[in-house]
Amino acid sequence: MSQPPGKRAGRVMMVLAWAAAMFLATRFFGEWEARERNPNTQVQSAHGEGFIEVRLLGNGQGHFMADGAINGKPVHFMLDTGATDVAIPEALARDLDLQRGSPVILSTANGRTEGYRTRLASLQLGDIRLQGVRALVVPGLDGQTVLLGMSALKQLEFTQRGGTMLLRQNLK
Repeated sequence: MSQPPGKRAGRVMMVLAWAAAMFLATRFFGEWEARERNPNTQVQSAHGEGFIEVRLLGNGQGHFMADGAINGKPVHFMLDTGATDVAIPEALARDLDLQRGSPVILSTANGRTEGYRTRLASLQLGDIRLQGVRALVVPGLDGQTVLLGMSALKQLEFTQRGGTMLLRQNLK
């Protein structure tokens, strides 16, 4: 038993409409989730007399995530004032062509592990640029997120208030 051509076309159009709606909803919520995880994909900088400021918003978990660059290549940072050095997952360090230097024993929240010293020629967050930053290549660190530790943050002034962190680089 065949259906009239108009009815079959109507069903095809209904299926296509539902598929398009599902695609758009999935894309919308995926982008929304990414913005919630990292509300600082476009880091804005303010310039004053003798300083550069970057204002970061905390994400839903209270972390400060931001996109930036290491040696001119894009990375995702998570600010970590409890980390002594900038910590880079080993796989990402390979992608960034970072050299593994001398080994060092690290004490982390997950216990003791081994990492390797390295030095970053440049680190950028918005218009803030740091040179020669001490860092660690960490084999046990998963993902693609760089922990922006105190070896970088100590070169800046920073304050946190109400879900916002203000970083200031004094140029004098």
